[in-house]
Parts: sequence; structure tokens; C-alpha cells
Amino acid sequence: MTDESARTVLVTGGARGIGRGIATAFLEAGHSVMVADLGARESWNYDLASESTLQEAVEELGALGEIDYVTVDVTDDQSCRDAVAATVARFGRLDVLANNAGVVDSGPIDDFEEADWDRIFDVNVKGIFLMTRAALPVLRKSSDAAIVNTASIAGKRGSPQMSAYCGSKFAVVGITQSLAMELAPAGIRVNALCPGIVGTAMWLDHLMAGEGEAAFEDRMTETIPLGRPQTPADMGRAAVYLATEPNVTGVAHNVAGGLVMN
Repeated sequence: MTDESARTVLVTGGARGIGRGIATAFLEAGHSVMVADLGARESWNYDLASESTLQEAVEELGALGEIDYVTVDVTDDQSCRDAVAATVARFGRLDVLANNAGVVDSGPIDDFEEADWDRIFDVNVKGIFLMTRAALPVLRKSSDAAIVNTASIAGKRGSPQMSAYCGSKFAVVGITQSLAMELAPAGIRVNALCPGIVGTAMWLDHLMAGEGEAAFEDRMTETIPLGRPQTPADMGRAAVYLATEPNVTGVAHNVAGGLVMN
């Protein structure tokens, strides 16, 4: 890849799981990457990324290319603006924004805590708004700009006891389509990545807590038409495609092994 075609990518929620898969794939494609994540211990129903997790990701991926990290709270406007500014200060540009930060919780609607509902929508939906708004002035300067929002197959069909999460991911798909229309005149492509079932902390530590990795693999072998769970690497390759193809915008792209087809 020539220097002229190499881009700088900012990946939120990039310290592990799907975000780390996205960061890895962009590095392998020759891009520079700024990994952004919460970087602090915060109470939730599974561990969120600490700053040491961020540091470890950068150290381990450093052999693949130019990478750095910044802490970010995507629910805070100034934190989002600071993350964009840090990216530009470090790499001199920003061409791709991967809005990947997200959280999940589940439970019957009559027992669901209002604070948990609000937190899911703050991170999964408002976070995309704040990060996109912060990044747009710089993205508009790029000749090859793109935004990739991590939605989910949960943004295409509902599931019992998942109203908050599904609702937030349906919102991501709608925001993606609206932004694709709005930003097309500026040449900024906007697409959504819709992962199927990936063995991240969301699944292993919460949705299937206590069942173990072997049980997860067995269940996915039976459930997914292609016979295996999805991986962070699957998501990374799809994100690079969505951010690179010059005539693809407004797409909500399933990477789900055939579990959802549309």
C-alpha cells in the first residue's frame, strides 16, 4: 500500500474483542490505527477494558504497523473531541472512524433497571452521535473518508429479554442509513457492521456466564448454519471492506455465518 492510500483509523472499544479484531485488520491492510477505549475500571455485568488492556493491545499489535492508544468515554462530548484531537496530533489525519464501543445487558422488561437501560443507549447510540460529530470536521478533509458503526444482527430482529440491546442496535442501523444519505455529498461513506455471535466478554461472561467456552462452541456449532461462531478477525476483515469499497454506503452488513439472512 502506498503512503497516499494509507489511512488513519480511530477504533472505539478497540482494546479487545471485536474492536481489537478491527484494529488488527486495518493494521494488516497498511493503515495507522488509534485504539480508543474506556481505560478505567467501571462497574458493569462483565469487565470493561482498563488502561492496562489498552497498553497490552498496542504492545502486542505494534509489530503490525503504526498504532497508539487513547482513553475515551464515548458518552462524554469533550472526551470524544479529545480522542479525535489526539489522533490527529499523533498521525496528522483521520480518515476512518470505527464506532465500535458498546455494552449489553439482558433481562425481562418488568425487572430491567432504568439506569441500565440508559447506560446501554448512552454508549451504543449516543456514543455514535458524539464520536461522529467530533470526527466530522477532520473526516471532511480526507479524500477517502468512511465511518463504520458496529451494529448487530440484534439490530435486525428482536429477542426476548433483550429489548434494550436490540433497541439500541436497531437505532445504530437507522443512524447509519441516515448518515449515509446526509454525508454522501461530502464523499463520506457510512456503513454498519452486524456481527453474529462472537465469543467476546459479552457472550462468555454475561449471556452464557458460567457455561464455559466449550459449551459456547458446542452451542454455536449447532445454531449457526456455517457451523462455527464468528471471530474478531471475521469482523475486522468486514470492517476494512466496508471502509474501503468506494461505492458502498448505507449498508448493514451481516457477518453471522448465515444465522440471519437479509
